[in-house]
Amino acid sequence: MRSPMYEVLAEVVRNDFVESRHYGSVVGLAPDRGVVYTRGDVDETVLPRSTTKPFQAVACLSAGAPLSGERLAIAAGSHTGEDFHVATVEAILADAGLGADALQCPPTWPEDEPTRDRLIRAGEGESRVRMNCSGKHAGMLAACAANGWPTENYLDPDHPLQREVARIMGEAAGETPSPVAVDGCGAPLFGLTLTGLARAMVTLVQADGPYRAVADAMRTYPEYVGGTGHANTEFMRLLPGCVAKGGAEGVLVAATADGHAVAVKVIDGSPRATTAIALRALAALGVDTTPAAPLGVVPVLGGGRPVGEIRTTPEGQQ
Repeated sequence: MRSPMYEVLAEVVRNDFVESRHYGSVVGLAPDRGVVYTRGDVDETVLPRSTTKPFQAVACLSAGAPLSGERLAIAAGSHTGEDFHVATVEAILADAGLGADALQCPPTWPEDEPTRDRLIRAGEGESRVRMNCSGKHAGMLAACAANGWPTENYLDPDHPLQREVARIMGEAAGETPSPVAVDGCGAPLFGLTLTGLARAMVTLVQADGPYRAVADAMRTYPEYVGGTGHANTEFMRLLPGCVAKGGAEGVLVAATADGHAVAVKVIDGSPRATTAIALRALAALGVDTTPAAPLGVVPVLGGGRPVGEIRTTPEGQQ
């Protein structure tokens, strides 16, 4: 078995001293799906984690789930558990004739810290509906209800809905998804090469039907893809027409309206530099990322004040 080759994609600089380095891979595609930018091993298989969610939402739509607008955006997103997110998830479930107890994602605190602190003060505990994947799970349950499929095993890889997810992933990426793993929320997770993941993003923004519907919902309702101050939400707000989605373990994808797409994998799993890395890659493709420049600046703090930064590195650094 060959060993993947990674590049240094970002450095953590504290008081002019390079304290840490983030290795990984990045691929950039032109609208014709041609590979025009590479760093590291872009043919290595990765687990896409939550960057899979837009395609899971496409599968829900293709299976007949009655999702649109903010409901479709949250099905494709990793929300921060704010009250407006919870209301939307509960509405999806209610229209499917289900309650929050049908969700099979694990209970967690919301990622939004003010919301979490308020719930703790009120004596409330963790819940499934506040979990960042509950929108995706609600969308899956809506698809099951629309087809009369069983809901108690909707996360089984052999369930009709999950077979549709695998089909959509393969169709969008132009390759056979493999391996099949289990995501942090319990849903099946289908591996793709980093280049295949970027191809899937080109498909998302260029294809018609359910693909276009999901891309449009994410762009129109970015606060349902992430939440207040979330990097993915701000990415799409600052670069109108772009679709951006991060995932756990240092994965992030982004695509412009015309089909320039990038996929990032930081091999140590840290997400702290992935947005800046993706912006650098898009700029290398000729995309004007100037409006999103603030997202490319990640300060390093000392005593509560900036003493350095996490900065992306030039191409070819190993």
